[in-house]
Amino acid sequence: MSVETNVDPLEIDKFQSIASRWWDPESEFKPLHQINPHRVSYIEQQAAGLDGKRVLDVGCGGGILAEALALKGARVTGIDMAELSLQVARLHLHESGLDVDYQLSTVEAFAEQHQAQFDIVTCLELLEHVPDPASIISSATRLLKPGGILFLSTINRNPKSFALAILGAEYVLRLLPRGTHEYRKFIKPSEIAAQLRKLGLHTSDITGMSYNPVTRRYALGRDIDVNYLLTARFDD
Repeated sequence: MSVETNVDPLEIDKFQSIASRWWDPESEFKPLHQINPHRVSYIEQQAAGLDGKRVLDVGCGGGILAEALALKGARVTGIDMAELSLQVARLHLHESGLDVDYQLSTVEAFAEQHQAQFDIVTCLELLEHVPDPASIISSATRLLKPGGILFLSTINRNPKSFALAILGAEYVLRLLPRGTHEYRKFIKPSEIAAQLRKLGLHTSDITGMSYNPVTRRYALGRDIDVNYLLTARFDD
């Protein structure tokens, strides 16, 4: 798939239409605000600290993760193909006072100009929204310095994930707008791990991310049946 075509216009339009609400913790992005501290803590722990490290956030949206990583001392670049989301991200820097470089680009195009320049590449909650997730992973790997770390998160593909991530989250609990996810785009960890091996990386950790509807809290743990975070490193 070419650089120009690995973007779903419907997905871009979906996020463009709600871009102004990225930083409203009670909006459609409430789940992202709630899981973000867990994601940042996970990345910081797996990377043994973020201070001074050069990080690329692929599919940065309105900058929720990018700003949190910058607060930890990382030098962050964020890329996305939703221009309105990037405008919101840039405007929010005036409020936060942080320094994040936001650019309109696909990861494929960005990799052509910035090969092996980043200590860490994050790609969270994006793979299930693009036509060719394998292309994203391959390009993200090219952006890593030798010894760099790749962080991915997405949704597993099985009956439980369909029940919880779509029926539960979108129709019963209404945590997300209906139509946010398509089951056919969910990805098994084994499928990602197989591609990573071909690229010369190994999966060093997989951690699950779950939601408790009673306490209304997210937590990290061993259950990777639905949402999961994955750490990949270059083979020795």
